[in-house]
Amino acid sequence: MARNKQRDRAAASAPVVETVDGGLAELIPDRERPRAWTLLIDGAPQSHVDLDDPARLTFEYQRRLGHIADLAAPPNRPLQAVHLGGGAFTLARYVAATRPRSTQQIVELDAPLVQLVRRELPLDAGARIRVRSTDARAGLAKVQDGWADLVIADVFSGARTPAHLTSTEFLAEVRRVLRPGGFYAANLADGPPLTHLRGQIATAAAVFPELALTADPTVLRGRRFGNAVLLASDRELPVAELTRRVATDPHPGRVEHGRALADFAGGAAPVTDANAKPSPVPPPSAFR
Repeated sequence: MARNKQRDRAAASAPVVETVDGGLAELIPDRERPRAWTLLIDGAPQSHVDLDDPARLTFEYQRRLGHIADLAAPPNRPLQAVHLGGGAFTLARYVAATRPRSTQQIVELDAPLVQLVRRELPLDAGARIRVRSTDARAGLAKVQDGWADLVIADVFSGARTPAHLTSTEFLAEVRRVLRPGGFYAANLADGPPLTHLRGQIATAAAVFPELALTADPTVLRGRRFGNAVLLASDRELPVAELTRRVATDPHPGRVEHGRALADFAGGAAPVTDANAKPSPVPPPSAFR
């Protein structure tokens, strides 16, 4: 056993660097955990994975998505989940670890990235996780009506969310795939003046009756570029519990919903396929 641990630490001492469709992928070892890695694409952090403890979420936005997965159904009940955007499969690993017997689909366009992650950060052999290398919207179209308890969108190409994943038509497909009471959660990135974020709130409100948004307060105040997680459903959301969990994170966040969230959107118009644009380019300082 001791030799195996030493071998793991030795193997984790050097980064793994490969060119994938999305750019230069780097798996950087975590110096404090022998089997933990951070995935970067063209220098932008994408995911953190701890193979010894897949329920451990390090990135702020991934912790918030994890909270939503926790609240998607009663504790210990298996979920049927669709992950649009694979990264290092962090959230799928989290659901598999916290809700055994869950059935999950990952849709990731970048096939070389999928191969890299499968080889260097293999999934648990018992996890019921299927990975499709195709476009997120095309993959979603293949999921049957009402199949999913949870759909998570975390799709970035060149650090930007593609335009065709920002529209009411796209969210109508998400709602089709969700069963009644299911949750949709999206990782969004924006900075001042938060035009993209406000537009995404308006777009979701055109498709789903219940919304909540969680982010670092400095992002919500438009003081810096960062991530915000949007939650949408056709049922009443567990806002109080989500607020409690987000507030007790290592980097506490804030949750907006109801009238406050509508005021935050500020009368923004829903985005359609006809006028959709990618999310804004992050500033050079965003990943420092």
